[in-house]
Amino acid sequence: MSKACILIVDDEKSIRSSLKMILEYDGYQVMEAPDGPSAIETARRKHPDLVLLDIKMRGMDGLQVLESLHGSYPSLPVIILSGHGSISTAVQATKLGAYDFLEKPPNRERILITVKNALQLERLAARQRTEATGDPSEIIGNSKPVREVLKLIAKIAPSNLSVLIRGESGTGKELAARAIHRQSARASGPFVQVNCAAIPEDLIENELFGHEKGSYTGAGERRMGKFELAHQGTLFLDEIGDMTLKTQAKVLRALQEGEFQRVGGSAVLYADVRIIAATNQDLEEMIGEGSFREDLYFRINVVPLRMPSLREHIEDLPDLVSHFADNFTRSNGMSPVTFTEDALDLMKNQAWKGNVRDLKNFVERHIILSPGPEITASDIAADLKNTLQVQSGDIRNMLAETDSLQEFKETAEKQFLIRKLEENNWNIKVTAEAIGTPRSNLYKRMQYYGISRDGTV
Repeated sequence: MSKACILIVDDEKSIRSSLKMILEYDGYQVMEAPDGPSAIETARRKHPDLVLLDIKMRGMDGLQVLESLHGSYPSLPVIILSGHGSISTAVQATKLGAYDFLEKPPNRERILITVKNALQLERLAARQRTEATGDPSEIIGNSKPVREVLKLIAKIAPSNLSVLIRGESGTGKELAARAIHRQSARASGPFVQVNCAAIPEDLIENELFGHEKGSYTGAGERRMGKFELAHQGTLFLDEIGDMTLKTQAKVLRALQEGEFQRVGGSAVLYADVRIIAATNQDLEEMIGEGSFREDLYFRINVVPLRMPSLREHIEDLPDLVSHFADNFTRSNGMSPVTFTEDALDLMKNQAWKGNVRDLKNFVERHIILSPGPEITASDIAADLKNTLQVQSGDIRNMLAETDSLQEFKETAEKQFLIRKLEENNWNIKVTAEAIGTPRSNLYKRMQYYGISRDGTV
């Protein structure tokens, strides 16, 4: 991860030089600005991690600069410096978003301690803002395919190279991305995830790059995008094959130049991010069809990483089951539950089309349903029967519980869509193709029934 970059704003060159010497000696990168307008422009173009700002300057004073910076970058720490300190000024600066207020001449130790604390606080806040809640589990297994994956992750993590993770749905592509981030030099920075398949086509650009206030109906305030939030961290583009060609072009520019623009904005912004992408689609075939850019493919596929299906390392199933069972019971305050050998043998003979994620859901479901501390083959056999039998049972229940044809149609359609979305890991494009409907129509039906990945209403 790059060293923190600090912008010093002061109209006295001697003060700027003194602060620069102190900070550079301590390992920070330093930029300078002699006045308010140049400070705002430098912040816009160079994206500093922290600002040291003089409050008394000719023309645009420090409080005006602070107000402008806080409006554009509300999470940017700003430390006010003043040779004319007063309680009222300090209070006003704090109200405008200043992190701290220090008097001139600058004391070396006080400056360094305040800067360090401000940066640490912002990094913690950034992680809390951006790190999506997910399965914190590590990649589990001792089989040869899993050992090879872990070995490759350890080798590529320290670099800044882009990584393309491939594999079937549910194989743990997100876990691999998080493992790369944790073992990288960017580990103290944010890990920001974007599920390109779960975001409607007309909103993906807004999600990635943010928007300016008033850029469209409902945009009541400026919003930072994922690229901006991932500054000095890792941006994980899950299901990247679902991006439109228009969005692909803008992502390519952001990767090549490190620059982008918010929706509705003209200012060019910069972000230092490492890209990890993932897909379960055949990108080479999509390139041939003209639906995925070849230049973007080469940009993200610097280091390829393939996650094996559960079928390829089924010998790891007992360890996975034990891991999922322990995590689930501990996090829910439950007594330990184990799966017997005959249950594990039965599970090893299943296809597990949803791979490790499917197995995890299965384990947690049966722990909830379990009458005791052991789960046997007889306890799970019924759940492993043909899916068609389950579906026919669902239909019989609906026939008994619904009175009108319209109600039956809507209930059946809703359950059908949920099942298909789950089968395809909530990949909208793949699901739409699988059921033979336009993606826009699938979005409309999901909205009509209140279907979302987090739950249904």
